[in-house]
Amino acid sequence: MVWGLFVIFASISLIAVGGATSSLNEMHRQLVENRGWLDDRTFGQLFALAQAAPGPNVLAVSLFGYWIAGFAGMMAATFGMLLPAGTLAFFIGGVAQRLKGHPALKAINGGLVPLAVGLIMAGGVTIAETAMAHGWGWIVMTVASAVFVWRTNYSPLWMLACGAVIGLIIG
Repeated sequence: MVWGLFVIFASISLIAVGGATSSLNEMHRQLVENRGWLDDRTFGQLFALAQAAPGPNVLAVSLFGYWIAGFAGMMAATFGMLLPAGTLAFFIGGVAQRLKGHPALKAINGGLVPLAVGLIMAGGVTIAETAMAHGWGWIVMTVASAVFVWRTNYSPLWMLACGAVIGLIIG
């Protein structure tokens, strides 16, 4: 199982254009739908916990690995996500430096932006679907929180605190 986690996240890391969150849809497909290592609820809760914690978005990968196979699973998932993508970025960065200002590089960068946005939106749909499985109240709270953060100058931590209180009350 530990080696399986490494292989899954190593392959996902190579399509994670825009960071770990951009490949959330594929993580869900692999961990929940294909392997059954997590259920929808646990997947959504672990992702929410990772997003609430300070630090990079890749924390979700570590939590998924830890939940599935303990400390070894956490290490396998994290290194699987970081090693291939980091190695590729290192070499591509060198090539990009040499091609700086080249029209082809500008075209590639221009094409990667909408790709990353689309992948992140697909991950958002996946998380919304897992929340919807637990009732419309979660969707309403998510939309209300997003509007609150978007339209006010208050810290998003207020919405996080409200969500924690509501979660404790609902159980």
